[in-house]
Amino acid sequence: MAGAYDDRDGTIWMDGQLVDWRAANVHILSHAMHYASSVFEGERAYNGKIFESVKHSERLLKSGEMLDMPIPYSVDDIEQAKRDVLNANGWTDAYVRVVAWRGAGEDMGVASDRNPVRMAVAAWEWGAYYGDAKMKGAKLDISKWKRPSPETIPSHAKAAGLYMICTMSKHAAEAKGCSDAMMFDYRGYVAEATGANMFFVKDGEVHTPLPDCFLNGITRQTVIQMLKERNIKVHERHIMPDELEGFEQCWLTGTAAEVTPVGQIGEFNFDVGAITRDIAEGYEKLVRA
Repeated sequence: MAGAYDDRDGTIWMDGQLVDWRAANVHILSHAMHYASSVFEGERAYNGKIFESVKHSERLLKSGEMLDMPIPYSVDDIEQAKRDVLNANGWTDAYVRVVAWRGAGEDMGVASDRNPVRMAVAAWEWGAYYGDAKMKGAKLDISKWKRPSPETIPSHAKAAGLYMICTMSKHAAEAKGCSDAMMFDYRGYVAEATGANMFFVKDGEVHTPLPDCFLNGITRQTVIQMLKERNIKVHERHIMPDELEGFEQCWLTGTAAEVTPVGQIGEFNFDVGAITRDIAEGYEKLVRA
């Protein structure tokens, strides 16, 4: 499956019905297009089963609540919609995108209480998010944009509007020949990449930024549990920029990124070492179990 995302063969679930891919459209005056009233989930199906599917559906509903945008579907409804999409398209290994948004309605200002909340589920076959970086280590730029304070945004929602500075950061990184960018938070601590959480290794122990102003990823939580099961000490803490020089290994985690080694961040270099390889291989086995 290739080509522009609005011009493909396939089926998308939209507002309770399966529709032709090219017919899954919204009006230009949808509130979400103008005011970013949209939340979403990215998930992967392996061998016909979506990894941690229920957790993703629960988080979608929670994100909607945080944006004062109650989604009119239950976890069971969302789970069934995802199954229907995979079955309709005949896919067992695919990326699944569930999105909910304020549609067009009686309101066309900042307030949108009278506009319906809509939902869609799409899926497509998608390989490694960072291409061959999954084997040799991704190269990251350092973004000029910072993750904002939770006093300014609902930072623990997976909301579309929170990704604007991520898009800008990744564009700047790609222009420099990098795969992605690392972002600091509003206090200057190491935070995350544009769409993935970060882990570092030093002296056989793992350090990962405390997710107090950005998303605590489901893959992140899975990997922390994997490390603990291996009796590897995990430090969830604030990490200062000058600590990057002392870390030996680094990797990214996320549904799209899965577990991707990092070879370079700015001027700092990292080995694709034993712990990184073990976690990457272990995660691959876990999601396909």
